[in-house]
Amino acid sequence: MAAVWTMIRSSGALKSPCLKHVTSRSLSTTSCNHDNNEGWFSKLLVRRIEPTKEPHSRMLADKEEIYELQTHNIRPDSTDKYLKNCKENAGLIAARSELNCELVASWTVNVGDLDQALHLWRYTGGFNSVDKTKLILGKDESFLKLQKERGNYLRSRHLQFLLAFNFWPTIESRKGSNIYEIRSYSLKPGTMIEWGNNWARGLKFRRNNNEAYAGFMSQVGRLNNVHHIWCYESLHQRKETRESAWRNPGWDECVAYTVPLIREMHSRILVPTEFSPTQ
Repeated sequence: MAAVWTMIRSSGALKSPCLKHVTSRSLSTTSCNHDNNEGWFSKLLVRRIEPTKEPHSRMLADKEEIYELQTHNIRPDSTDKYLKNCKENAGLIAARSELNCELVASWTVNVGDLDQALHLWRYTGGFNSVDKTKLILGKDESFLKLQKERGNYLRSRHLQFLLAFNFWPTIESRKGSNIYEIRSYSLKPGTMIEWGNNWARGLKFRRNNNEAYAGFMSQVGRLNNVHHIWCYESLHQRKETRESAWRNPGWDECVAYTVPLIREMHSRILVPTEFSPTQ
């Protein structure tokens, strides 16, 4: 153990506030083992990020599936007309069998940025499918008409292309009456691998109630962005589920290691639209 402490001191690791917290707390724990045979020191080693010549996105996600997240800020007096327009648009694209594009989810914001809607689309076949879809729809008069009409109902809009983290569960449509929470993080540049490394371990503490819906990293649009989407039956269940995570040894360490990577974060509670594939 003396040799271990010598190595930690010489490396300067104890200068990090997070490491001070983890090491002091770990030494006061009788077993120092949160996961079967893993000691606290082995957990520190897992978080080391080695230099690599591979793109971060290749290590964390499958590039054959591209997700498009549309964020629309709606004029308060035009919500009904806007949603009717979006429903027609979704039906038009679903009817075009040659497009490798499908609507995964559609929500309006219930808590957070009000008068806002989010639409999540999936393209299979990488950015080639994105290019093909944009080319075909750019010549579709019905689509262009709906798009032009939609502009009358909006204050502003934003689009991001995302990749799904490969350590999150496969995205599956939910049934019943649910609410969703999208927690969006702006990370410090160069920390995406470290984020994924910690969340790949931490996510196992958030699977008890099947609340993990989707996790994404940005590719085009606002960069160094991460979106985690959770599904709950109600706000009360959200509260109970989140509090139960803190009772699991190891979840606190995930938070302790990832919080310093964040530049900005915000949360929105979402309600599925009538035409959303996931409810």
